[in-house]
Amino acid sequence: MSAPDGSPVGTERSIGQLFASATTDMSALVHDEIALAKAQLKTDVKRGLTSGGALSLAGLVLLFSLPMLSFALAYGIRTWSHWNLAVCFLLSFLANVIVAGLLALIGVVFAKKAKKGRGPQKVASSVKQSAGVLQNAKPHPRPEVPADRSPEAIEAVARSSS
Repeated sequence: MSAPDGSPVGTERSIGQLFASATTDMSALVHDEIALAKAQLKTDVKRGLTSGGALSLAGLVLLFSLPMLSFALAYGIRTWSHWNLAVCFLLSFLANVIVAGLLALIGVVFAKKAKKGRGPQKVASSVKQSAGVLQNAKPHPRPEVPADRSPEAIEAVARSSS
């Protein structure tokens, strides 16, 4: 069995190995946070495009359908009710305005959802939280050097063994 870095379990890792492992983990964390921000931003952009498309469609429907639908609806109401032709044209226009209003309402709902999207803000707060945890991390205390051993002797042994 081995540790995540490939060293056998139960062996102590050097400071260099620990630092390399921490650097690798931090790099992976940063890459994951960036990927999350991109995914959330993509969702927000998609909502914004849907909103813009619905609002554009509402305008096009109102613009292009008014002449044909107004005439057809007005003459249909006139045939059915025998009312004055002017009143029939006003009812036809009112029906077109209601359809365009519903499409505009759909566009506004999607625009509000896109505006509420807090993807990058969520990632920024997550990165700040990770940085706060890392700033509060403290290294393990080093053991006291026995009085009968001098620090120079320990450094000499450390240099000779590496």
